[in-house]
Amino acid sequence: MKSNIRFKGKLRHYLQLPLMLMVLLVVLNIPLYCYDVKSGAAVTFFIIIYFGVVMVCYHKIKPVLVNELINFATQYATVQKRLLNEFEIPYALLDYNGKLLWVNEQFSEVTGASKNYHKSITTLFPMITREFLKKTDEPQNVYLEKEGRSFRISLNRISFDRITEDSKMLELGDCEEFLTAIYLFDETELNRYMVENQEQKLVAALVYIDNYDEALDSIEDVKRSLLIALVDRKVNKYFSNMDALVRKIEKDKYFVVFKYKYLKELEEDKFSLIEDVKTVKVGNEMAVTLSIGVGMSGDNYNQNYNYARNAIDLALGRGGDQVVVKEGEEVSYYGGKAKQVERNTRVKARVKAQALHEIMENNENVVIMGHSLSDVDSLGAGIGIFCAARVLGKKAQIVINDPTSSVRPLMECFTEEKGYPGDLFVNSEQALEMTTRNTLVMVVDTNRPSYTECPELLKKTDSIVVFDHHRQNSEVIENPLLSYIEPYASSACEMVAEVLQYFQNGLKLEPGEADCIYAGILIDTNNFMTKTGVRTFEAAAYLKRSGAEVTRVRKMLRNDMAAYKARAEAVRHAEVYRSSFAISVCPGENVESPTIVGAQAANELLNIVGIKASFVLTEYNGKIYVSSRSIDEINVQLIMERLGGGGHLNVAGAQLTNCTVLQAKHIIQDTLDEMLKEGDIQE
Repeated sequence: MKSNIRFKGKLRHYLQLPLMLMVLLVVLNIPLYCYDVKSGAAVTFFIIIYFGVVMVCYHKIKPVLVNELINFATQYATVQKRLLNEFEIPYALLDYNGKLLWVNEQFSEVTGASKNYHKSITTLFPMITREFLKKTDEPQNVYLEKEGRSFRISLNRISFDRITEDSKMLELGDCEEFLTAIYLFDETELNRYMVENQEQKLVAALVYIDNYDEALDSIEDVKRSLLIALVDRKVNKYFSNMDALVRKIEKDKYFVVFKYKYLKELEEDKFSLIEDVKTVKVGNEMAVTLSIGVGMSGDNYNQNYNYARNAIDLALGRGGDQVVVKEGEEVSYYGGKAKQVERNTRVKARVKAQALHEIMENNENVVIMGHSLSDVDSLGAGIGIFCAARVLGKKAQIVINDPTSSVRPLMECFTEEKGYPGDLFVNSEQALEMTTRNTLVMVVDTNRPSYTECPELLKKTDSIVVFDHHRQNSEVIENPLLSYIEPYASSACEMVAEVLQYFQNGLKLEPGEADCIYAGILIDTNNFMTKTGVRTFEAAAYLKRSGAEVTRVRKMLRNDMAAYKARAEAVRHAEVYRSSFAISVCPGENVESPTIVGAQAANELLNIVGIKASFVLTEYNGKIYVSSRSIDEINVQLIMERLGGGGHLNVAGAQLTNCTVLQAKHIIQDTLDEMLKEGDIQE
C-alpha cells in the first residue's frame, strides 16, 4: 500500500529538487564539450554517479518519510479525537440515514447513549427524523426538555462534496449523501434568567369606576363615603396580594403597577375584582362596575403606560365592566358580561354635536358610509348626517354599493322627484373620485375599517368622524377627528337623532327623513323590545314630533313572501343544543337579503320558552354569516368575539370563511362547550 502512495504539492517539489539540479548540470555540461571533450566526459561521469546516488537515496528515504508522515497523521488524528471526545459541549456525528456514528463523552452523559450506541437518532430524540434531516441544507435548531433541563439541539449538515472539495487526492462525482453534526447546548440557566428578567418587568394598569356618579346618586348621602371606602378597600386588597403599587389619581380612577409574573395569576383568576366589587352593597341600588386597562411589553415604562391608556379606552368603548390587556399589538379581553349602563345626561351628545358642526364647516363636502351590506340603521344614520350637512350648505353623499331589499324601499323616498340630489347615493368608485384631503368622511354604525363600504376612503382624507353604538375591537379606525362610540345606545340612529337636536337651532327634518331614522331604531331594538332605554324613547319622540309615522315605516319594512317563508323555515328546522341554545340555518335560495332574514329568524327563536340564545347561520357570497341573539342571561357578544365577530350583549354577529354550514354549526357548538366549561357563560 505504501508503494502506491504518491507525494503531491510542495513536498513532491522538495523531493524532486536534486533531480532538477541534475538537469541543470546536464545543460551546463553541453557547452563544456565544446571547449574540452575530456573535461566534458569527466563531468558527465560525475553526473551519472550523482544521478545514481540521488535515486538510491530517494528510494531509501521515501519509505522512512512515508512512515513518519503516517505516524504524525495518526498522532494528530488521535489528538483531535481526544479533544473532541473531551469537548465540553455534547457532540455526535450521524450518517445519511440518521444513524449515530460517533459520540463524545458529554453526549453520552446527557443522553445515556454509549459509544457503541449505533442506532437511529430518532430513538433518543423522536422529533429528529430522517425526513427532518433531509429537509434543508441550512443549520437547524430543535428545542426540547429533558429531565427538567432545556436543550437546544443544533444540527449542521456536512456534505461529502465539501469534505473532498479541497482534496487533491480524492474526487467524487454527484453525491447526495451527507453527515450530520449534532451539538447539544444546555440553555436551562439562560432560559431561567430570561424568564426571571421577563417576570421582573413592570406592568402598568389603570382602574376606572364606570358608574361613579350614577352609583352615588342611587344611595343616601351619609352612605356615599362608606361606599367609596369599601370600593377602595377591595381594589387595594386585590392588588396588594400581587405586591402591587396602587395609587388613587382621581375620585374614580386608580393607577396600579405590578410585576409581570403576577399577570398569569390575574388572567387565570379572570380578574375576579370586577365581579367582586359588584357585591359592595350599602343601600346602593346600582352595583358598582370597574374597567381595567393593562399595558405591557413596551420598550420602556412610558410606553407601557400608553398601552394601559389605550387598553382602558378600549374597555370603556366596549361598554365597561371588563378588562382589556394590551401586550404590544396583542389584545385580550376579560369580563364584559354586564349590561351597559345608560347615561341619563345629554351633555356628551351636545358636545359631540357642537364638535361635528365645527368639523363640517371646515370641510368642503361630506361623504357618509356605513358598514358593508348596509342595513336600515346604517342608512337611517346616514340620512341624519345628510340633513345636518344640508343645514350648513355642504354637499353630502352616502356610499352604498349593493342596496339590499331591506333598504331599497327607504332609498326610494330620496329621489330627485322628491327634491333630493340625483347623486345622493353613490358607489365606492364614485366616492373615491370625489374624495379629497379636504373631504369629511363620516363613518356610521361601525368602527372597524375593514367592515366599511369602502375602506380606501379612510386613506384619502385627513378628516374622519365615527358615530357607532357597537363595542370597540382591537381593529379601530385610526386618528379620527371625532369619535362618538356609545355601546349603551340602541342604534346609530338613536345617537344621530340626539345629535341633531343640538346641531343647530332650527334644524328641521322632513317626514320621510324622520321615518328613515325612526326605522333604524325600530329594527335594531326589535320593535323596542331589546336594548331600549329612556333615551331611546326620547329619540323616538323627537322623530315622532318631526313627522315620523309608524304605519308608514311599518309598510316600508315589510318582507316579501320568499323572505317570510325563508324565516319560517329557519324557525321550523331549528335545533336545540344543550337545552338552552337554538341553532338553525336560514335558506338563501330566492331570497334577496338572506342575512337580514337570518337576523329576523334569530329574533323569532327567542320567543320559544327555555331558549336563552339563538344562532342562525346564512350562507351568502361565499361566507357563513352568523346572527346571534339573547334576552338577558347570555352575552352573545363574547361568543361572537371568539369567532372573530362582535356586537352587543344581546345582539351580535360574525362571519366565517373557508368552512361549510355544517362545519360552522360544529364550530358554534364547540365554542359554547368551551365557554361553558370556562364559566364565561351559564346554561
